[in-house]
Amino acid sequence: MENKFKIEPKKITAAKGEPGNSVFSGLEKKLNLESYFEEGFPIQYLPKILFVLGLALFYIGNTHYAEKTVRKINHIQAEVEDLRADYTTLKSDLMFASKQSEVAIKVKAYGLKESLTPPTKVVVEEGEY
Repeated sequence: MENKFKIEPKKITAAKGEPGNSVFSGLEKKLNLESYFEEGFPIQYLPKILFVLGLALFYIGNTHYAEKTVRKINHIQAEVEDLRADYTTLKSDLMFASKQSEVAIKVKAYGLKESLTPPTKVVVEEGEY
C-alpha cells in the first residue's frame, strides 16, 4: 500500500553550461594569460612574485601572532578579575575576623578573657629613667 500523502521532492538537475562560459574562462580571455606563458615561465617576474609571496606569508604570520596575543590578553584579564574577587573576599573575611568581639570569642578557648577595666596610662618623669 502506497503512502498517498507523501510529497515527492522535485529532482534538481544541474544544467551544465557550454565550456568557455564560466567566470574563469572569461577572465582568461580578457587577461590573455596564455601569451605570458607561451615560452615557459617568465623568469623576469620571479623576484617580484617571491617578494609578494614573502609579504603574504609575513602578513599571515603577523595576523596569527596578533590573534594569539589577543587570546592571551583576554585570558589574563579574566584571571585578574578572579584574583581581584578572591582578594576582596579574603580582605572582608580578615576584617571581620579581626574585630574585637570575634577575637574575644576565638581566644576564649585558650582561657583568655577580655579586660573590663580600661588601660591605665604610665607616666614617666623626665629624669626618672
